[in-house]
Amino acid sequence: MTPPFVLLVVAKAPVAGLAKTRLCPPATPVQAAEIAAAALLDTLDAVCAVPGALPVVAMTGDLGAAARPVEIGMALRHVTTIPQRGPDFGARLANAHADAAAVHTGLPILQIGMDTPQVTPELLAAAAAPVRHGGHDSVLGPAVDGGWWALGLAEPRHAQVLADVPMSREDTGIRTLRALVAGGLRPSGAPRLSDVDTMADARAVAAGCPGGRFARAVTAVGGQAVA
Repeated sequence: MTPPFVLLVVAKAPVAGLAKTRLCPPATPVQAAEIAAAALLDTLDAVCAVPGALPVVAMTGDLGAAARPVEIGMALRHVTTIPQRGPDFGARLANAHADAAAVHTGLPILQIGMDTPQVTPELLAAAAAPVRHGGHDSVLGPAVDGGWWALGLAEPRHAQVLADVPMSREDTGIRTLRALVAGGLRPSGAPRLSDVDTMADARAVAAGCPGGRFARAVTAVGGQAVA
């Protein structure tokens, strides 16, 4: 029997003017929120299709003011939703691991965000495998921008090191790796993926997953076709 694990998604409500503001211009705030909503929905589709995964979404923001609120609400019915808490992003990540572990005690966790809508169930299962099957104590999936897109922990308590790591920087990935190693862990690797921060990122990612909501939302901005 395939051992279960927690698949934790850290997400922000896609509210116009607050979500994906670096896409503006050429996107309008409304279009940027639509892109963010599409990214979240495509991510949740992949997450919910991973065999043995117990999906948990750590959410912040006002879903009532978000783009595609009905569709997102329907998708969240299939997951456990917990609120984010903490004064900064590093603390919120650490607390999300702790809170997810409180919901599903004793299970390893693979945590991702909503900025990699190109993920597939197969990719997520493979990323989780090192901690899921007992071969490794941790996994870190690097991002092209110097951050990371996935963190797997056999023991979620080790996520507390994230509270002291500066986030959203070009050296966040290496700092996270060093923090994990300093905590006694030996992280396995996962494929490098591109986060969606700029419109160039969005178009490149959309070209790699042309059949989803995300690609359609990016194409709607215009200016350059998605290949």
